[in-house]
Amino acid sequence: MYNKPRLIAEVGCNHKGEMEIAKELIKIAAIFCKADIVKFQKRNNKELLTPEQYNAPHPNPVNSYGKTYGEHREYLEFTLEQHRQLKEWCEEFGVVYSTSVWDLTSAKEITSLKPELIKIPSACNNHYEMLDWLCINYEGEIHISLGMTTHEEEDKLIRLFEEKGRNKDLVLYSCTSGYPVPFEDLCLLEIKRLKESYGHRVKEIGFSGHHLGIAVDIAAYTLGATTIERHYTLDRTWKGTDHAASLEPDGVRRLKRDLEATYKALAYKKEELLDIEKIQREKLKYRER
Repeated sequence: MYNKPRLIAEVGCNHKGEMEIAKELIKIAAIFCKADIVKFQKRNNKELLTPEQYNAPHPNPVNSYGKTYGEHREYLEFTLEQHRQLKEWCEEFGVVYSTSVWDLTSAKEITSLKPELIKIPSACNNHYEMLDWLCINYEGEIHISLGMTTHEEEDKLIRLFEEKGRNKDLVLYSCTSGYPVPFEDLCLLEIKRLKESYGHRVKEIGFSGHHLGIAVDIAAYTLGATTIERHYTLDRTWKGTDHAASLEPDGVRRLKRDLEATYKALAYKKEELLDIEKIQREKLKYRER
């Protein structure tokens, strides 16, 4: 049996630091794309970065919104009150609000908003202090991407959630960390491995893709990834590192349509001849004379 698919339109930092763009992204994702969840990011940059990293130039200056990497990250960062507003807009437009948290301070701040789910990005899935705090203090679903993660680290992560009695609130994402990822590096059969290894121990297996197009997301769903996450932007040519690996609104809309169609189609026949076939059989089936 397949669960109904959930589609996450990940804005991340594709709002370019502007609340009005963020609002437009929410509205379009909800009304036009019919996504289930809109996700942002929250970082405390001085906690997350060393002084050297904070004050260094952006590694790709053409995508930078500041003179240093720290200035760039601060420019794209929304405050807790702004996230509260984002959540209200999501509720207004009938879509679920969520956020990825990159550090303990951000985890505590976003938890205070009581979202339905919080995401841990691949880069932070070994931040055990933050994971431990969330297990104890946050009651919703905890979603974790497994990019850049060894099998030993996966097992340690799941055992932590089991020890805290939170593994049935855990959603694991098959993920390859890259922007964009070529198809040969997506390794979709990792979804099957995760289902076989951990499907009975966690709530759900998902897929977080940073690739081009939408065809492989349908394959990911049929392999058992029932939550699909894709980066989402209004314009793939905008300045920033994530836009090129994102879907524009029509791509998200078509992906949602195709996931729903696939969900309806993934079934056995209820009887040998369906009603729709009986009509055609009467008209078309060969009869011996």
